[in-house]
Amino acid sequence: MRRSAILVPLVFLAAANAFGFALGRSGAGLAAATLARDQFRADIGGGTVAGANGSFGGVRREINWDGVADAFAAPNNLPANFFNVNSPRGVVFSTPGTGFQVSATAASGTPVRFGNINPTYPAEFKTFSAERLFTPLGSVVTDIDFFLPGTNIPATVSSFGVMFSDNDGFETRIDLFGPGGVSLGSISPLPADKDVSFVGITLTGPGPTGIAHVRITSGNMILAPGNNAPDAFGVFPPAQPPDLVTMDDFIYSEPVISGAVPAMSAPILLLLAASLLGIGVCARR
Repeated sequence: MRRSAILVPLVFLAAANAFGFALGRSGAGLAAATLARDQFRADIGGGTVAGANGSFGGVRREINWDGVADAFAAPNNLPANFFNVNSPRGVVFSTPGTGFQVSATAASGTPVRFGNINPTYPAEFKTFSAERLFTPLGSVVTDIDFFLPGTNIPATVSSFGVMFSDNDGFETRIDLFGPGGVSLGSISPLPADKDVSFVGITLTGPGPTGIAHVRITSGNMILAPGNNAPDAFGVFPPAQPPDLVTMDDFIYSEPVISGAVPAMSAPILLLLAASLLGIGVCARR
């Protein structure tokens, strides 16, 4: 199902009290997901040209997996700290499973889009930014902690978004936590069978903390040799159908020390300026 990009209102369960309000972007299907991704980028700021280690203007970071060398891609595992050591972008992964894998390129000789795990997967998963994808192994859970890039100093972000591949709408979500494990609520992408969908959130209200930890639940079935997607959901009633989901681009604001005020992008500054102008007019009257 293809749906246009939408503005997501207060989808957080707890963020309203901690941050005032949040700006969400979501879209399913390539065109809508691209639009939502572009809107999310603009919300954070930083432009469209990447600098060193996926930095955009010092206010946004991105991971699209495509720069990962073959030695760290399928059939090999990706080190959990790759994007804070090999390519310092301020994130460290963990999982209850056995590790992580980035899919192979066609030139590597290894089957693409996790065909090395299951030969049916290349037809199941679609890339957003060609040609690599990302998945946890032995689990559907990916945990992310933020650090000042290249250091072990804990940090927070104010924005976080993910491009999912083949999300059918069963259990895929992003749970967000502040420092100390305080829950900030969760967001879920729109379904897009054998296509891509994007969801991202930006905390725009006042608050002393940001997002320190993210837990991504990608579907409800792990990638494995015997785990295939169903041909039709109707063959599984009344149980929930299996849902195999992988991930593409990660987009997030520049990690900062908890409590620091990140730079605000032009759209958010304009929003604040308009609000202050309105308050001034009312006060004058």
